[in-house]
Amino acid sequence: MRSRDVAQATSLRYLAATIPASRRPTPLFNALFVALALIGLASIALADSSTLSASDQPRVIVTSDGEIDDECSLVRFLLYANEFVVEGIITSSSQYHAHGHNWAGDDWAQPYLEAYAKVYPNLVKHDPRYPKPELLQSRTLLGNVKSEGEMDEVTPGSQRIVEVLLDSPDTRPVWLQAWGGTNTIARALKTIEEQHPEKMAEVAKKIRFYFIWEQDETYQTYIRPNWGKFDIPTIISDQFLAFAYENQRQAVPQEVQHYFSASWMNQHLRDRGPLVALYKAHDDGRFRSEGDSPAFLHVIPNGLRSEESPDWGGWGGRFVKVRSNTWLDPVAEPGYEYPAGRWYTGSAWGRQRVKQEIPNDEVLTAYLRPQWRWIDAIQNDFAARADWCVKEFKDANHSPVVSIDGALSREVTPGEAVKLSASATDPDGDRLTFRWWQYSEADSAKATVTIAGIDSANDASFVVPDEPGKQVHIILEVTDNGTPSLVGYQRVVCNIKGN
Repeated sequence: MRSRDVAQATSLRYLAATIPASRRPTPLFNALFVALALIGLASIALADSSTLSASDQPRVIVTSDGEIDDECSLVRFLLYANEFVVEGIITSSSQYHAHGHNWAGDDWAQPYLEAYAKVYPNLVKHDPRYPKPELLQSRTLLGNVKSEGEMDEVTPGSQRIVEVLLDSPDTRPVWLQAWGGTNTIARALKTIEEQHPEKMAEVAKKIRFYFIWEQDETYQTYIRPNWGKFDIPTIISDQFLAFAYENQRQAVPQEVQHYFSASWMNQHLRDRGPLVALYKAHDDGRFRSEGDSPAFLHVIPNGLRSEESPDWGGWGGRFVKVRSNTWLDPVAEPGYEYPAGRWYTGSAWGRQRVKQEIPNDEVLTAYLRPQWRWIDAIQNDFAARADWCVKEFKDANHSPVVSIDGALSREVTPGEAVKLSASATDPDGDRLTFRWWQYSEADSAKATVTIAGIDSANDASFVVPDEPGKQVHIILEVTDNGTPSLVGYQRVVCNIKGN
């Protein structure tokens, strides 16, 4: 086959392997699917793979105030657009940015979309699921931007959110992300309340909120009072500080700071085409900020399953439930009481700690660990996708595809020896190493388990602790030896049965 056919066939096998076992088609269909890929009938197979994969992709709507770190986050987001159904990219205001106040412009996102269009022909060589530039353009709209918290006006952006939420045949969750204020989201929900009150409960079942702080008051003044009764899962992050501005120098360990350094950034992001060229690092190439990226990193289907519950943890951080279906950052301070109102620059624990400017602040470092613990893998994955903008499939690296033998969530019994077995393939034929580890922060069980065969693909095991009703989370990391080195994951959740 031609090299492009090989790349497409490899991508098809990659897509098939990433579909959860419980949701895969029949064995006969799988056999036909792989056969089509192997003989290079890409035009037929791609149509099937797109249909199959779309049902498993998270639906996301981004709202952003266009701050410089939002611009950096948008570059990364577009490189991950193959992982989502991008339902909207909406410009909104915030307490920091609005018309007449540090405004980036109503069309600030356009240069990035135009650059995406230029690299799109190369990106689809690596994954045919990348959305067409015309589709992204049609879904990039202006929301409520005239002032901080303005939600009186119905805007194209707010109406796009309404349209997606009222799409009755599609019941998949919609992740509404606020990189800036929540006012455009609030306007959309108010429109639904005013025009379709009978559909509020149905709509609420779809919604998942991920906010980077509360950057205006509309969540507290409108969304929570009027929609709180529906218990919409809501994450409000302060851990993003590990990705924001100079905080990584103050609170991120030295070995992790390497991935923000000018030398690392220049090595992996320079000369990677017109989209990555727009990435606004500091003049020397050093990382500036991507405070909003955790909002979409949280829902990338990388095998960590963080989207299933905010306290499970993953690339977008880990959170604890502080009130009905509202999840904030874990604060270890004894006797700490979370604020009843906004979680933002004026109240969030991490922000208040940063202001104290404590040298070598190990407490702050521990607080941000749920986010920075993944930064090496996150940055290497970003670097690989930057390569996809300019390199052929055979010259770039792609993540290992990992599959667990048996159920991902299991009922286990105290004292039982749980066998852990998996397989993995690498799209590039790289050598793979396996590592099983207990994600104790995500556990409700208190015990530390000893995993025998931690580096074995199919001969690892542990003994279930005597803690009925609790959970143990086991992560499998499979790392390749490509450049940059990439990681594939799976998580096994063990629910301990009662006696």
